[in-house]
Amino acid sequence: MNGSKSCRDRIAKQIVDLPRSGIRDFFELVNTMDDVISLGIGEPDFVSSWNIREAAIYALREGFTSYTSNLGMPAMRKAACRYVEQEFGVGYDPATECIITVGVSEALDLILRAVLNPGDEVVYQEPSYVSYPATVQMCFGVARPVVTIEADKFALDPARVEAAITKKTKVLLLNFPNNPTGANLTLPQKEAIAKIAVKHDLLVLTDEIYSELTYGERTQTIASLPGMRERTVFLHGVSKAFAMTGFRIGFACGPHELIEAMMKIHQYSIMCVSSLSQSAAIEALQHGKPEMEKMREEYRQRRNVIVKRLNEMGLPCVMPEGAFYAFPRITGTGLTSKEFATRLLQEKRVAVVPGTAFGASGEGYVRCAYATALPEIEIAMTRIREFLAGLQQG
Repeated sequence: MNGSKSCRDRIAKQIVDLPRSGIRDFFELVNTMDDVISLGIGEPDFVSSWNIREAAIYALREGFTSYTSNLGMPAMRKAACRYVEQEFGVGYDPATECIITVGVSEALDLILRAVLNPGDEVVYQEPSYVSYPATVQMCFGVARPVVTIEADKFALDPARVEAAITKKTKVLLLNFPNNPTGANLTLPQKEAIAKIAVKHDLLVLTDEIYSELTYGERTQTIASLPGMRERTVFLHGVSKAFAMTGFRIGFACGPHELIEAMMKIHQYSIMCVSSLSQSAAIEALQHGKPEMEKMREEYRQRRNVIVKRLNEMGLPCVMPEGAFYAFPRITGTGLTSKEFATRLLQEKRVAVVPGTAFGASGEGYVRCAYATALPEIEIAMTRIREFLAGLQQG
């Protein structure tokens, strides 16, 4: 029909302008190839422990297949709050200060939709998890990255945080241990950032999905510091530490008014999280720590191997303090991050993620996930060394 709009014209502006995920685009290419060793996807290669799987099977066998409370099963909320108090030292009321979500991704989406007005600014560290700026944009907010640098081990500099704050800044979003760099924060750094949040009256969102996968001393959560509990939403889940990505269970703990606002959105969009997944997550939080600690030690060994090999072959790499990612610098090759990752995949069948998937400041780096078996990591490192040798000969 003459004069009708195109389909593109019908799409909301904030979605038209939204870039596709750099990770997902790259792995569309990976999926077309054989014999690829993937150091790309940030997903544990372990299977959820048997007691966790058995809890889901038992719930299914007993016919527990109906809706739950919008906030989540009372038993799940109690388990989450008890776990947060025991492991992180912050107490929350499971009846009013906790909501169970479809992963941390939904929890982040809910809280940003609940608090952002058009034009409100969210300060966050970069390189960062790919969904942070995108989620802010979809909530009509403005994402303001604070660049972290290799010289600081990719930790967040409090002075840079304060310099990024304007009159429009409403939220400070933190993710430590960090995806993609593996960086963490010291207690003094957290204390300095907490004082800035109080000074500027900011809401703090702390995404601690990798907290259990910390390889040194785990410092206390920023939510436990003076003046922070009432202005912090603690985001966590079972995907990474308990190898439960497919169960899609996250949770948020925070002040009642904020959790209530999140629930309003959740009840109309998602309604509730899978009852079977919640049953499995209760088991994980109550009895999953021994298996989690075994997985962490395996990640530690892999981390030590991959960082040593990368540095030996001339790709400088900071030792990650948490998560399961190495973030080596590849500027010495003369290739961009995308060129390096694409050619490495095509020529040597090793998949890494271009650093630019995590923001513009990721240029010159690639992310290597060591969530794969050590023998495959060793083969991948040999292939990368061969790739570098070929570049020098060329």
